[in-house]
Amino acid sequence: METNKRKALGKGLEQLFSNESLYVEPTVYVEPAKKIEEIVENTPKEDIVEVNVSELRSNPYQPRQTFDQEKLVELSNSIKEFGVLEPIIIKKSIKGYEIVAGERRKKACELVGIEKIPAIIKDFTDEEMMQIALLENIQRENLTAIEEAEAIANLLKVLNITQEELGNRIGKSRSYITNLLGLLKLPEEVKNDILNGYISMGHAKILSKLEDENLIKELAKRIKEEHMSVRELELIVSNPDYKRKNPIQKVKEENKFGFVEETMTDRIGNRVRIKNKKIIIPFNSEKDLERILEILQIEVNVD
Repeated sequence: METNKRKALGKGLEQLFSNESLYVEPTVYVEPAKKIEEIVENTPKEDIVEVNVSELRSNPYQPRQTFDQEKLVELSNSIKEFGVLEPIIIKKSIKGYEIVAGERRKKACELVGIEKIPAIIKDFTDEEMMQIALLENIQRENLTAIEEAEAIANLLKVLNITQEELGNRIGKSRSYITNLLGLLKLPEEVKNDILNGYISMGHAKILSKLEDENLIKELAKRIKEEHMSVRELELIVSNPDYKRKNPIQKVKEENKFGFVEETMTDRIGNRVRIKNKKIIIPFNSEKDLERILEILQIEVNVD
């Protein structure tokens, strides 16, 4: 059944993009994400165990600080009616188990009072748990820019690799990672605004280039009160009186789609390029592709 679905998905995409106006480009495949999918698909039913929800602890490297309560309620209602359709992945710890993948399913079970949950027990290194936690959240449900930035900063520290090397692993450009890490230097109240979704990644990237903390706070307040667009903010800070850490890159005349690229990148999370009248969107895996299609509100009919 799953095989047929994938074949149909591929066929649908081929038809959908036959005019070559939109090209979704696969990037370097991420091994930990692949490992999770393979574990779920290849584990025999007899190896899936029922564990007490009360014995589960969150992944210590879980980047998500806030969970959408409305979506959790939707998931809990689905679980109450149909059960947990996909087992979570856990790792044995000194007391109970640590969740490797499946934090939302565990929280949804708690909401409706379900005491046991299907699980697959595997052993992972701390490095693998960090990378899996980041990737699962990016691919299944968007992290806020701050949550993603903090997770990436931790990965860089633990893995001791360059931004470019990490970018290759998670399917992001080096400039994307650099811009994200710059957000961590913003004032705490502005970071909280980003975390709560009041300020977009596009706004935050421009604010992170400014030196004056009071000015950053003032502009953040205006963004919220005036519903200022990213383009409007860009025009304001292009004033030479504003002190910047690095000059704000203006949209080059020859690249009239530069602002569209940045806007789509902020919305999708993957670096979008417009070249030769094509929109090029990289993706890491089939799940990441499905996430992108959902954001773009594109439905692929499966015959």
